[in-house]
Amino acid sequence: MILVALAAIILPLVLLGGLNLPATRGMSISAVVVVILSYFFWHLSPAVIGASVLQSLHKALPILWILFGALLMLNSLRATGAIDRINQGFQALSADMRLQVVLVAFLFGGLIEGVSGFGTPAMVTAPLLIALGFTPMAAVILALVADSTPAAFGAVGTPLTVGLSNVTEKTDLLNLIGQRVTQLDLFVGALMPALLIFILIWSFGPKTRRWQQWLAVLPWALLIGFVYSITALLTAALISYEFVSIIAPFITLIVAIVSLRYHWLLPKSVQAQPWQTESVAAATPKDPTATTPKMSLLTAWAPYLIVVVLLLATRVWQPLKTWLTTYVNLSWTQIMGFKTISSDWEFLYSPGTLLTVADLIGLLIQARSLKPAWPTAKKVVGSMGNTAIALVVTLILVQVFTNSGLNSGNLPSMPMYIAKFVAKYLAGIWIIIAPFLGELGSFVTGSTTVSTLTFGQIQADIAANAHLSESVVLAAQLIGAAAGNMICVHNIVAVSSVVGLDGQEGTILRQTILPALAYAALIGVAGLVLANLI
Repeated sequence: MILVALAAIILPLVLLGGLNLPATRGMSISAVVVVILSYFFWHLSPAVIGASVLQSLHKALPILWILFGALLMLNSLRATGAIDRINQGFQALSADMRLQVVLVAFLFGGLIEGVSGFGTPAMVTAPLLIALGFTPMAAVILALVADSTPAAFGAVGTPLTVGLSNVTEKTDLLNLIGQRVTQLDLFVGALMPALLIFILIWSFGPKTRRWQQWLAVLPWALLIGFVYSITALLTAALISYEFVSIIAPFITLIVAIVSLRYHWLLPKSVQAQPWQTESVAAATPKDPTATTPKMSLLTAWAPYLIVVVLLLATRVWQPLKTWLTTYVNLSWTQIMGFKTISSDWEFLYSPGTLLTVADLIGLLIQARSLKPAWPTAKKVVGSMGNTAIALVVTLILVQVFTNSGLNSGNLPSMPMYIAKFVAKYLAGIWIIIAPFLGELGSFVTGSTTVSTLTFGQIQADIAANAHLSESVVLAAQLIGAAAGNMICVHNIVAVSSVVGLDGQEGTILRQTILPALAYAALIGVAGLVLANLI
């Protein structure tokens, strides 16, 4: 039975990562096999399977709506020339791509994660990286890897507030778990900027002097990483876990910009000979007499600034949040009469809606007209066909997998069966295993919050039975679940679509799986150390 339960995990890894099938084919095959196995071996009724399929179709809509908003903004920025002005602003700050990836993917992406979540950061930062000269493959991989450390706290602490709601709703305990997350990540998460630069250099840069190219900026990368980690630690301890993923990237972004202005811990070569990938370095230099875009940098950034303000206001200002979640609520509850099978879509509260509104306001600011909106929207919708198919079949697999507890064979759900099977043999070293279980949950479900909702209680039970620190184990679960964003299939599908890499999901998965596993392993070791210290 364990092989049946693991099918939802093994098949995507083999078909996408091993055989390099595009997600439309690989995930379709995986979904069909999992549905058949769930019917014959897990005793799911046709009604449960049907409800899961309907749930998947509905859950795909808000994800596609976010994707639409991100693509609409990208194409509008291209149409108005704002993306060129943004690129010019980054080049003025630093033309070194090692530094740019930290600023855009890790810090700006972390800020988007803190106010939005839901896979939005990578969809926003990958196009920005491409505008700076990164290849689409590099942009996707780096954006996915970067959207990990901040995701443990997600949008205003949602992975703790909602993800651990099955375990506890006590604010004091949630704050303690939040502090444990920042303690575990104090050294491991601090390595993320250095890791991003390492991936960029080794996978996409010139093949010579790679160690020197990495070591040259390592002190700066460690400075940024530790500023982020220490700010997160202090925010969790002195304010609240809910604001960690907003305050930490914001403060660190300011420090990073100042450090670039004054060249803290940076070699002179960053200015004299900025590091670039071979494709950018070989590009024909721009005509120095070319006209500089007249648009101000503030105007160019206006849509992004507006979306950050809108996301932050709708998540923090409770009266506005209540109003937006009450009206135009397209959620579908109790699908086909099953109380636990539902799908949320609070349309006005959705990041997709806020991205679209910010884009329209941005067009009025940049182009003084909404005329480009309609042809741009038509172009975006026309480009999303394969993504929609890949996303729906992926979600069918996910929902059948997670709803498999509704069976007539008196079996636990497949994810719970896997967790109990693993716990039976590995309880003695569970502090090391805990982040991998969280990562497994996100790989399948695509959400730090859902992974924690699924496995939070069993993590707490194992901690109690093995006499381990509950707060440390749950913190490891959260960080592992956040690291799972690197390898989550439907995140990969969505981000690939934004940059035009449909069909390359297997290649991306092979590139992100090693950083994801390494992150979980290091957190397991950090958890072992912390558990012995407290």
